[in-house]
Amino acid sequence: MAAEQGKALVADELHDAGGKGGPSGPSRLLGGGVEGNGRLTAMTGAILIVLLAVIGVTILRMHQLISVHLFVGLLLIGPVLVKLGSTGYRFVRYYTSNPPYRRKGPPPLPLRGLAPFVILSTLVVLASGVALLVVGPGDRGSLKLIHKASFFVWAAVTAVHVLGHIPEMSDLLARSPRGAAGSLSGGDRNGGLGRGIALAGGLVGGVVLALLLLPDFAAWVSAESVHQFGP
Repeated sequence: MAAEQGKALVADELHDAGGKGGPSGPSRLLGGGVEGNGRLTAMTGAILIVLLAVIGVTILRMHQLISVHLFVGLLLIGPVLVKLGSTGYRFVRYYTSNPPYRRKGPPPLPLRGLAPFVILSTLVVLASGVALLVVGPGDRGSLKLIHKASFFVWAAVTAVHVLGHIPEMSDLLARSPRGAAGSLSGGDRNGGLGRGIALAGGLVGGVVLALLLLPDFAAWVSAESVHQFGP
């Protein structure tokens, strides 16, 4: 069954590339089909794991690393939107009965049931974090409580989500031409360029957002210094 599914995915990918004659210009941007969508999701997920690990370290040393926490938290928003886009696209294509996506099938039922909680908690923790940054440390009110509570919910459901998808993620990246890097470069000419642009766009967008809000960091850095060393 797995071998037949693999052959079907390869056939879908060749079809998206315009047949055996090789990928055309549009295919380098938009090709790849189910397999390409999975590679984009897997690569984005791998980058998010690294960024979230950095966030975890900053939480342990918040007073000293508050500026890093704020910057990486804002940077996360771009890749998160890319991942929501790629998984949302798969969702729509599957439930609109697209044949290749129907052959691929949905994620396991437990992960599908968990997905709404992952999405909702992610949106709440990011939105409340941005709101806290803009409002400043002097008027936190219920925002801080919402941010902390949503973080703990998010951490729990995301941990299960990541563990559940690691085997598929590893398999997709291993099958990519020249590994993960090849999937986002000319090494994978069937949609690789488009995936590279999408992922780079998400990262650049996150950096730009962080830089735009950089002036708001000062109040938080000052407040954390007071908490750490006293007035």
